[in-house]
Order: sequence, then C-alpha cells, then structure tokens
Amino acid sequence: LIMFVSFFIPGGAAQAGWTSYSPLATVIPTDGQVFWLFGMIFLISSSLMGAINFIATIIQLRAPGLTWMRLPFFVWAQFVTAFLLLLAFPPLECAAILQLMDKLAHTSFFLPTGLKIAGKFVSGGGSPLLWQHLFWFFGHPEVYIAIVPTMGITSHVLSNFSRKPIFGYKAMAYSLCAIGFLSFTVWGHHMFVSGQSIYAGMVFSMLSFMVAVPSAIKVFNWTATLYKGSIEFTAPMLYVLGFVGLFTVGGLTGLYLATLALDVHLTDTYFVIAHFHYIMVGGAVMGYLGGIHYWWPKISGRLYPDGWARFAALLIFVGFNLTFFPQFILGYLGMPRRYAVYPPEFQVLNVMSSAGASILAIGYIIPLIYLLWSL
Repeated sequence: LIMFVSFFIPGGAAQAGWTSYSPLATVIPTDGQVFWLFGMIFLISSSLMGAINFIATIIQLRAPGLTWMRLPFFVWAQFVTAFLLLLAFPPLECAAILQLMDKLAHTSFFLPTGLKIAGKFVSGGGSPLLWQHLFWFFGHPEVYIAIVPTMGITSHVLSNFSRKPIFGYKAMAYSLCAIGFLSFTVWGHHMFVSGQSIYAGMVFSMLSFMVAVPSAIKVFNWTATLYKGSIEFTAPMLYVLGFVGLFTVGGLTGLYLATLALDVHLTDTYFVIAHFHYIMVGGAVMGYLGGIHYWWPKISGRLYPDGWARFAALLIFVGFNLTFFPQFILGYLGMPRRYAVYPPEFQVLNVMSSAGASILAIGYIIPLIYLLWSL
C-alpha cells in the first residue's frame, strides 16, 4: 500500500523505475522515492516472516508417515520458494536501508565521487555498482520465487488430467532444490555490460547455462508424464500446457542472453522484454491461472463454466504469443527498451504486439467475470 501511495505523493512520485538504480534514485528530489523504499522494507519484512512460517510448518508439522519423498509437489515448491525468500530478501532490505540513508542522512554508500546534487558536489566515494550487485543478488532468485510455485501446480495438474503419476518423482524434487541453489549463483548475468570483470562474466555465463539443466529435467518429466496418458483437456490442463510451452521458449531464449557476446548486442533491447515475459507471464501467470481453476471448486464450493474457461485459456495463449514473440525479432534487430518511438521499419511488428496485448487483455478479463459470476 505504501509503495502504491508513493506514486501519488504531492512532493513527487517515485521515478527511478522498479530497479531503483543509484545514483538516479538518490538524486531525484522526490518524496515518492522515500515512500517507495519504506514500502519495500515493510514488504520484505513481511515476506521473511511468512517464509519462516512456511519452512517451520513443512519441516515440523507434516502428517505422520508423510516422508519427504511423499510430499505433494506443490508443498515441495512452496518449501523451496520459502528458502529463496529467506535468503534473497535480506540483502535487498539492507540495500534499501542504505539507499534510504543516502537520501535522508546524506551518506554516500552508492554515490560516486564528483557527483553534483542541487549545485553542490557530494563527498562521494560510494559505488553505484554495489547497488546493482545487491539488487540483482535478490533479482534473479526473485524470478524463481515467482515461477517455482507454478512448477508445483503444473506437476499436480498434468498428473491428474493425464491419469498417471508424475514421471520421475525424485528427479523432480531434487531438480527443484537444484534450481533454488543455482539461482543464487547467476545474478551477474544481469550485469554483463556494467563494467564488471570479464572473468566474472565468464563464470556467470557458465553458471547461467547450468541453471537451465534442472529446468530442462522438469520439462522432460512433464512431457514423459503426458506420454501414453489418458489426457483430458480441461481448463486447468490447457493453462498448464500453455505454461510448459511458453516456459520452454522463455528458458531457451535465456541461453542467448547468458552468452556473453550475444548479450552485449541484446541487452536493453526488446529481446530481454520478450524473454522476461515468456517466463513471468507466459510461465508464472499461466501456471497461477491453472492453479486457480484447478482448486477453484475446492476453495469456493462453486463451479465455473468450463467452456468459457477453455476459451479464455486459448485466447490468452494466442494473445500472449502475438504480443511478445514479435518483440524477440524487434530486439534482435536492435530496438531498445524503454523508448516510446521507433523507426518506421519496426511499425508492423509493433502493431502486431499492440494487437496481441488487446487480445491478451480480453483473455484476462473473461476469467475475472466468470469466476466472480460463479460465486
């Protein structure tokens, strides 16, 4: 709520983007940025308490006989996610407190030497790159904080509507843990063009390729679960099948961005936008919608209209691909992100993307209507 209010503060809204990069976040004379940082501190604190709660519950309060290798996959996913929250958020909270001190107490944790603010030189001596390291040490596990729960959902739904147990239970459980561990080792691939050591870049590149392996294991096992199954194309099944397909495209395009030489060309282009959304929207949101539809009758005691639900799943899948696939091509051709204008030769692909976004919006509104109606 504080972060939302920060965009309407009379003294000026938060204006440093979702990454809040220094020195921009520190030097802009707006009250909204202070509110935004306070909001982030509150949000992180509550997330940490929630994570501790989940971990303690799963370790200590399982039913008698419910061993680790019999846990439902959604519980496995929540367990790994809670550990990611517990380990990734404290560095970001520290960074937010330091940036708040730079703004309010005039310290110089992230302000470089020779910087002029309001006509005066600041003492400096800090490092803007330090903020990037602290932020992205959180920022990459955060992607998995969003996607890992949907992996748990997908394992349930695919198994149920294929009428088969999940293929390779142990491999699936261990690959979830491997994803969690490796996600903490790859943050530097967000900083290939920041001026960090080329040797650090090579290490981060290699580790970024490695993190794709456990994700590939999961995709293989989901596909093997479908093989020779008695498949029923219900609405939850359509959503999670969309998740598997779109997540695979997002993962494969991540390998391009993990390649040092390619990333120099593709960084800060629409290719990154497309890759990110194939993971976070095509993956996470599709999976969440699958979970909502799967457990909706259990949660609410009501049924939704299955025909409309399946139509919405297909509409979202088509709208999403029409929105974001052209952006891979735009990024490859060099169109930068965060610009409102583009050369005339990019018009057709941008119009396609806008048209896809309109279809996607309709696809999201339809479930909102029929789920509320079902109540």
